Amino acid sequence: MNFETKYLGLTLKNPIIVGASNLVTDINMLKKLEEAGVAAIVYKSLFEEQINLENLRLEEELTQYDDRHAEMGSFFSSDVYEAGPDEFLMHFKEARKAIKIPLIASLNAVYDDNWYEYAKKLEEAGADAIELNFYNNPREFDLEGRAIILEELDVIKGVKNAVKIPVSVKLSPYYTNILYTVKEMERAGADGFILFNRLFQPDIDIDKEEMHFPYNLSQQQDNRLPLRYVGILYDNIKADVCANSGIFNGEDVVKMLLAGANVVQVVSTIYKHGPQQITKILEDMEIWMANKQYATIEDFRGHLSKKNVKDPYAYRRAQYVDILMKSAEIFKQYPVI
Repeated sequence: MNFETKYLGLTLKNPIIVGASNLVTDINMLKKLEEAGVAAIVYKSLFEEQINLENLRLEEELTQYDDRHAEMGSFFSSDVYEAGPDEFLMHFKEARKAIKIPLIASLNAVYDDNWYEYAKKLEEAGADAIELNFYNNPREFDLEGRAIILEELDVIKGVKNAVKIPVSVKLSPYYTNILYTVKEMERAGADGFILFNRLFQPDIDIDKEEMHFPYNLSQQQDNRLPLRYVGILYDNIKADVCANSGIFNGEDVVKMLLAGANVVQVVSTIYKHGPQQITKILEDMEIWMANKQYATIEDFRGHLSKKNVKDPYAYRRAQYVDILMKSAEIFKQYPVI
């Protein structure tokens, strides 16, 4: 059985990629994932905001006693050393040396120049490709949505000019028209798209009356949103498409490939089941392909995309009306008590 596929100009032995998370910062875990059969790994995102916060905390710690006694000022240098991304890059290089499969860098910066600078540093550190981790939490009422997209398009163009390795974009589903946005970003130079980013969301503890921040692991039903857009994008863009969110087993992977995905990213299923889940996914895929007599991924990729599916309404909202009209079937399955 041949699982080989192409993604971002890379030849991967199968379509399973482990997405960015704290899991991959452990060298032992990286090796276990590689041994389990994963085709590529996205390293934990380099967040400029985190670097800035760490530098701010360092400065506060070094200067908290400055005004207490004049002589104490000599204990600390007035020039605070800012580590920048150096420590992150050091760990990234260690990860690159530890595994033989492709290692993809993930980047989220704040300022334009840092997008380009950090992307170049990640390329020099051995990244096989770069994933631009785009998300925006609007805090200004008078900022138009179009302004955010234009800024992201400039970032894509700038990063593409700064590096020679492929550049992909990880998107949230919250754009007004995600299809138009993808087209624009492809024209700006994006080589691939990851659908979709799981944004970190706060919650409220009503007993303690305080904010808390639970782990935001995906659920299996979360894969339906990326499935829809993967199916619509298939053969409508030249860029590669990676499905993300709610992918737990071999069946989930097969669904995404049938819709047209080049590859998938998994994270939550590794947290829940360990690296051995990669092996199980590949075994399930092999059984399915053997039963269907498919020898390669390309034999069936995109068979159920919008372009190839027989039902013209399968990927449209009109299908929602069809489902409502068949509500009697729902009551048979879930009888009202």
